[in-house]
Amino acid sequence: MFVTAFGVVCLVVLGSGQHNSTQFAFLQPPAIAQSVRISDAWQQVYQQLPDLPLENQYVSRQTGKIDPENTLVRRLISYHTYVKGRPPNYRLDWKLTLADYLGANEWIREESYPGSDTLRQNPFIGDRTAIERLNRDQRNALVQALVNVFSGVSANPATPTTPSPDTPQGLPPQPGDAQLLKP
Repeated sequence: MFVTAFGVVCLVVLGSGQHNSTQFAFLQPPAIAQSVRISDAWQQVYQQLPDLPLENQYVSRQTGKIDPENTLVRRLISYHTYVKGRPPNYRLDWKLTLADYLGANEWIREESYPGSDTLRQNPFIGDRTAIERLNRDQRNALVQALVNVFSGVSANPATPTTPSPDTPQGLPPQPGDAQLLKP
């Protein structure tokens, strides 16, 4: 029923030739905060969660040295956005990604895991183990930090403001109040 009604509305609006992009804003994905580069977001997550394991002890194939910037969160973000193609600003998508790591959703292919081609040792097993060691609260905090970074929300939300005393509080609605809205 809904699909048919939606199709009719689209046909009428699109067929009329009288439409603009704002009429279909609900069909487009929300914009990701442009100030955050995916390659730099991992640092902001670690600022919010300094106790999160770094898992950055892996040796680069190119340099032969430990790559301190190739961290668990950087690989998690790369897996989420590049390998799975999931949007970075939705909580549910991050939970699905963590479920992948926990073996409860989709199977992660080790050969396509971030770092498998640039590090001497594939970090997947260590990363999965690190995610498994996190308790539920830590995983939820990780998801929240990732959503905060990619949606442009501050890690320390401002304290809610209370209405000033001179702001009228208004009376609760009374029976018949809706009648006042009639023309």
